[in-house]
Amino acid sequence: MINPSKLEEIAKQISGALPPGVKAFADEFEAKTKQVLQAQLSKLDLVTREEFDVQTQVLLRTREKLTALEQRLTELEANNESKSSEPAEKE
Repeated sequence: MINPSKLEEIAKQISGALPPGVKAFADEFEAKTKQVLQAQLSKLDLVTREEFDVQTQVLLRTREKLTALEQRLTELEANNESKSSEPAEKE
């Protein structure tokens, strides 16, 4: 779901911005930062790229089917109207 290398990169950037006196705690700070980032990101309702792509394809197929059904309905309504406007045969 979340790219761990990206989290590591963000944590390193944050720890790299610390003053030199604080760098002694950089490893612990980096670990805590990763932990906090991971916890906060896991609360988000995210999907993987693969899931997103699959749902996009499902949506496209559904739209195609809907368009075909709308077209068919229009044809059926046109046929029904033409049949109802024809004069009835006398017996």
